[in-house]
Amino acid sequence: MTTTTGAITGYIDVAQLVLYAFWIFFFALIYYLRQEDKREGYPLETDPSDPGSQGIKQGYPSLPKPKTFRLPHGGEVLAPAPRAEPMLRAKPVAPWPGAPLEPTGDPMIDGVGPAAWAPRHDTPDLTVEGEPKIVPLRVATDFHVAGGDPDPRGMPVVCADGEVAGKVIDIWIDRAEYVIRYLEVAVTDGGRHVLLPMNYTKVSPSRQDVTVVSVLARHFATVPALRNPDQVTFLEEDKLVAYFAGGYLYATPERMGPLL
Repeated sequence: MTTTTGAITGYIDVAQLVLYAFWIFFFALIYYLRQEDKREGYPLETDPSDPGSQGIKQGYPSLPKPKTFRLPHGGEVLAPAPRAEPMLRAKPVAPWPGAPLEPTGDPMIDGVGPAAWAPRHDTPDLTVEGEPKIVPLRVATDFHVAGGDPDPRGMPVVCADGEVAGKVIDIWIDRAEYVIRYLEVAVTDGGRHVLLPMNYTKVSPSRQDVTVVSVLARHFATVPALRNPDQVTFLEEDKLVAYFAGGYLYATPERMGPLL
């Protein structure tokens, strides 16, 4: 006489039911996670030059219902959020799908190619205490340049054309990570004060100058400006970094041509 432990019928037992339940749970988990990761970046925009393109695609599964997220220092964010139709100041260089885009205006400020920027929140990054994280030393008076390190304040800013664009008048630091993020430059022509990302510069203690090779001196006249002279927002940071990055390709006509 044989006894089958856990058998419900001759064909189904408890282990089989647990396996089925696991499969259902696992499928539901994947569906939920795949839907939640579409809260940003979707729906997808298809190539307008593709004859089979339908313009907007959500994929499977479809977008989740909008959810409100409360920010740690106040305010709310809706995701997925309604977005305006982007204005692309570029056109394909050829009629086939995936063709490279060519700027139609001033690529340095139109947000195209390496100068592209994302529409981030127009609010400053904050510390855990709720204070602006990136500020000039005139605000963060408890910070100073370490002894032995070159202090760029007062140094001229020399560009790729060998011309002086202005003079460094202050240093913007990240109070959370203790690093220099930007140099504040008083532009020679026009008297503007603009931020120069530290990663695009080279400070020379021997020559007592700051060099930036991505742009020419005249480009400092159109560097994106700040709304508040003592703080920088996420959106302003993206535009600043994109501007100087775009200079590596768009600063001169020679840079846009082929290497050979």
